[in-house]
Amino acid sequence: MIRTPTGKFLHRLAILACALLPLASGAAWAERIKDLASVQGVRNNQLVGYGLVVGLDGSGDQTTQTPFTTQSIINMLAQLGTTLPTAQSLQLKNVAAVMVTTSLPAFSRIGQQIDVTVSSMGNAKSLRGGTLVMTPLKGADGQIYAQAQGNLMVGGAGAAAPGAKAVINHLLAGRIVGGATVEREVPTSLGQGPFVHYEMVNTDFGTTQRVVEVINREMGAGTAQAVDGRVIEVHAPEDANSRVAFMGRIENLEVRPMKSMAKVIVNPRTGSVVMNQTVTIESCAVAHGALSVVVNTDQQVSQPNALSGGQTVTTSQTDIEIKQGGGALMPLKAGANLSDVVKAINALGANPQDLISILQSMKAAGALRADLEVI
Repeated sequence: MIRTPTGKFLHRLAILACALLPLASGAAWAERIKDLASVQGVRNNQLVGYGLVVGLDGSGDQTTQTPFTTQSIINMLAQLGTTLPTAQSLQLKNVAAVMVTTSLPAFSRIGQQIDVTVSSMGNAKSLRGGTLVMTPLKGADGQIYAQAQGNLMVGGAGAAAPGAKAVINHLLAGRIVGGATVEREVPTSLGQGPFVHYEMVNTDFGTTQRVVEVINREMGAGTAQAVDGRVIEVHAPEDANSRVAFMGRIENLEVRPMKSMAKVIVNPRTGSVVMNQTVTIESCAVAHGALSVVVNTDQQVSQPNALSGGQTVTTSQTDIEIKQGGGALMPLKAGANLSDVVKAINALGANPQDLISILQSMKAAGALRADLEVI
């Protein structure tokens, strides 16, 4: 005989589910330490080089306008045993001067292959189908750390004809997967003596303290201590193998970070506005009217009679019109979360450029509870 759950049992089950819901949501919101912090001293190193891309289909540099391309070709051929007079004018439309950039990962070893980005620096029309000739890549100290060479992959495409041109995406930058080979290693120390220092991505005293508490709870009391709001000192094993295993355990520990500071990022060049979930607004009233100035200039010609002996005179007549768009005063309700803020701002019906001005005014009036940053 199958017994159905009683009402009392269902009631207790519902209470248990409600009690576990915050824990489940909290666990989903937790982040790993490897996403919140990085190991001090473990970093990438930027590399850059100057080279030539050959094999272009007539879309290379115009060497008369880019003398450095011509000089580079002469120098390269001289190293390969071919001497050309420096005064000779080369017209090679299938060659382009480029800058090659990449990032050398930490713990890279000789012979390891890394990706490179190739960007035109002359007046080439396209790098599609080109091949990068061997290019040394140097670090900030002027030493060569890698050599790059290979066929470019350009994501764009284009075609041109007299009076018409069609381009898809960008044609003057490409990428070579595994196009550089590491030739010199950068020594990377994994900690200092018995300690390893972790640097938080963002300076936050609350989150830093939570990371310290989680490490001490999981790895043993006294293992970690906060140096300041950004750096955490961790006592780690000195044996290399044990230290790597120890750090592997630490970076996968989960921590619930503190809520980030309310911030609105504004880019006036593109009209982009981005705000995080902690932004709130107070009740306020906003009115915004668009002001436009239109200037029209009409050229008029005064032609004298044939026998008057006068001269033809051109005069300009300018008409200036100023328009003020209507902007009604609209009340905005206080918003306690991001959804309410978005609804209130969308109610204004302003375009992105006007929205930037409105947000700045709301910040000045104290109605916007967030840090407004212009980039």
